[in-house]
Amino acid sequence: MNPTYLTPTAVHTGPVPVPVPAAVRFRAACPDCRGRFELAAAALRLAIGASRRTTFYTFTCPECAAPVRKPAGERIIELLTGGGVRTLRLHATL
Repeated sequence: MNPTYLTPTAVHTGPVPVPVPAAVRFRAACPDCRGRFELAAAALRLAIGASRRTTFYTFTCPECAAPVRKPAGERIIELLTGGGVRTLRLHATL
């Protein structure tokens, strides 16, 4: 029997992306209409800034269509990024 040799076709550097199931949902609430619901990762956006004031997540309330912006601490950032939410890193301008 002849041995089979495998050669890599692409070399990956840096962190390997972890696949996220499409069924990941996040519980959220609207401060305007007080509605409670679950949102898919695609319905949320995370902005990470240099301070607590500039780090937040946003979504549009599915019940009253109000734009919602809430602060995001370290744990929220972890959960949202791990769940596949798109992230924007904000940079300070000089």
